Amino acid sequence: MIEAAMIWNEPNNKSHWDPELDPDWSRFATMATLAADAIGGENPAITKVLGGISPIDAGFMTRMKEFGVLDHVDAVAVHGFPLDWNLWQIHEWPHKLGEIATVADIPVWVSEVGVSTFGAEEVQVWGLRRTAELLLGLAPRVQWYSLYDLPRSWEATTRHREAEGSSYYRHFYMGLL
Repeated sequence: MIEAAMIWNEPNNKSHWDPELDPDWSRFATMATLAADAIGGENPAITKVLGGISPIDAGFMTRMKEFGVLDHVDAVAVHGFPLDWNLWQIHEWPHKLGEIATVADIPVWVSEVGVSTFGAEEVQVWGLRRTAELLLGLAPRVQWYSLYDLPRSWEATTRHREAEGSSYYRHFYMGLL
């Protein structure tokens, strides 16, 4: 059974939304509002979640509030990987969630969090435990990204229109172009 629908993924991340085409996120806000309303029209019981933002940015969330997006969703989500990607420390989780909660006035989910085994498996074990200590009870939903790292033979890539040409734009139209 589907109980929630997330609208987009990392909209404030250059790899998932093009800031050159939508520098003030007004197009994104319109799309997110229309999507939330369409979801609600089909099934009012489904929780509508504004897709996980990365980086965790209260300024972006304020912008979404100004555009009225938060009036159309039931929760917002954040992504954080402080031991791998982010330039903040793991103990800052409560502060990061608090910044978003202050702006949003609706539940803040953590829809991606994780710790790789890249440095050492012991780091991942500690990171998982510490993350649980910090987030459980603070966020109504916490979703661990993966306990397994990608195989070393797989290249890590980010979407770039220069490298992909016209196929790049299919990503932004959910493969419909």
